[in-house]
Amino acid sequence: MQNTRPDQYTLIADLMTKQEFTREVQARFLRYDRLIDKDTIGLLLVDELGRNKQSVTQIAKITTNGEYTVVGTVRSLSDVRTFTRKNGRGGRVMNLDIGDETGSCRLVLWNNDIEYITSKDITPGSRVKVINGYTKQGYDGGMEINLGRWSMLEVTPTETPGVREQQATPESLSGILIRKQATKVFFKDNGDVGFVTTITVKEHDRETDLTLWDRCVKDIQLIKIGEKVTISNITKKQVNGSSELHVNGTGVIRKQN
Repeated sequence: MQNTRPDQYTLIADLMTKQEFTREVQARFLRYDRLIDKDTIGLLLVDELGRNKQSVTQIAKITTNGEYTVVGTVRSLSDVRTFTRKNGRGGRVMNLDIGDETGSCRLVLWNNDIEYITSKDITPGSRVKVINGYTKQGYDGGMEINLGRWSMLEVTPTETPGVREQQATPESLSGILIRKQATKVFFKDNGDVGFVTTITVKEHDRETDLTLWDRCVKDIQLIKIGEKVTISNITKKQVNGSSELHVNGTGVIRKQN
């Protein structure tokens, strides 16, 4: 996992003063209802100003234990694999083989990072931009790039997307909120910023994971761990043969007394 703090301002120092940069970051921090930290907002601003393009590295030139921004075409995608950790909690992982004109590497997505692409129709031929990803040697000796704390992923779907069944159902769920993942930020197709997080609700002895999008990510911040919540208008999606529960703009999240 990345631990270094990125110095974003140096990339756009000729475009605005330090004071202007700090003021804009603070304004967006409040606009986004404090959902993401200021370092990530700074990274968004740098990317919008086009200065992240200066640091794009050809895939053939990336090395292990580094931090890079790369752009590539998806060549293949694995199914989402589930596993159980030693502490008994479950996890998910998905691999994408991406490449440019110089070479290829594996893009590894873990847990709620997978939501970056399950919200879209990603197929071989889709273009992805990994911003500030960190690299390491994969289990097979090849190079892999991962998303860290200050990483983001921008995806442009192909014109002929793969088929993903989605069924909107009036399902609802009530239970105790027992877990909230950190909020992730991503770029939408129109360039706007979106938010996604995963929560876990416990109803009796059953734990259910739900993926929340945009406004619903903000709504869940009003609910504390251990409080009872009711979530309505849940959407069920079939992704890679697995059923997932999503809560988007039609979803309703309410705290129960």
